[in-house]
Amino acid sequence: MQTLAAGLSPLGLKSTISIVILLASAALASAYAGEANVPYVPTPQVVVDRMLEIGKVGPQDYLIDLGSGDGRIVVTAAKKYGARGFGVDLNPTRISEATENARQAGVVDKVAFYQRDLYATDLSQATVITMYLLPRVNLELRPRILDLKPGTRIVSHDFSMGEWKPELHEELEAKDKYGGSGGRSDIYLWIVPAKVAGTWQSELQVHGKPVPYEIAMQQQFQTVSGSVRVGGRTAKIENAILQGERLTFEFTADVGGAPIKHQFNGRVDGANIAGTADLSGPKLQSRMDWSATRTTRAASTSGNNALMGAAVSPTH
Repeated sequence: MQTLAAGLSPLGLKSTISIVILLASAALASAYAGEANVPYVPTPQVVVDRMLEIGKVGPQDYLIDLGSGDGRIVVTAAKKYGARGFGVDLNPTRISEATENARQAGVVDKVAFYQRDLYATDLSQATVITMYLLPRVNLELRPRILDLKPGTRIVSHDFSMGEWKPELHEELEAKDKYGGSGGRSDIYLWIVPAKVAGTWQSELQVHGKPVPYEIAMQQQFQTVSGSVRVGGRTAKIENAILQGERLTFEFTADVGGAPIKHQFNGRVDGANIAGTADLSGPKLQSRMDWSATRTTRAASTSGNNALMGAAVSPTH
């Protein structure tokens, strides 16, 4: 490159650089359009191992790897943890390598690899999704991911999900990254949250009397806020935690003329929540079964608008 540049005038050099940039852009666009020339950037094995640990992969899991490359994530999950699953990649050479690697590892009964567009892949079977894509691709996939079954774990190498904050973000050094030159890797974990935005109705027995509760919740990804109306007064929801289908929150409200602290813990199942409620006050210490039914569903502000545009995905 230095020899070529030395023989060019500034204008000629500028034109040559412009042509190179245009050719590179065309290659990226064609790769994104579905051609099999997506760049192959393997995930270092140390990162693979940590991704599976962070995702708490086990024999009960079904793992889908988007941009599976030589299949190392899916094969490791099957061989080390007994998980089933499949990988998708656009490059037929990578599919052949992955299939052979699965054969050598003795896990062909647990895994499969498909030459397939990741956007056309059905993700509904997954309990765990792994990926090493680019930020824009992650954002384009985000609405589909948020519609998956609550509790589905998403583990990404190097790239985040924008304003959807991860449950866990970890950094580690990978000596064999970038063909052996080494570098830092970021690993992100998200857990698909249940959809809880809306108005919920509930009833508890307090001092032997039925007391109705109206719970209004707002949601942005796994962050929940809102209020509870009871006895003609409104109390603010505090310390809400939504992790997959598990929801906990608390509030203090006057019931029967005395302040009572409420701690709710439940499992969300569509338009129903069931769990336990702990009530504590001057003359009350009680744990009881608790359930709620959604009567009005509100739109959650989950940032589902995908960012569109050309992108290209590294593969594992």
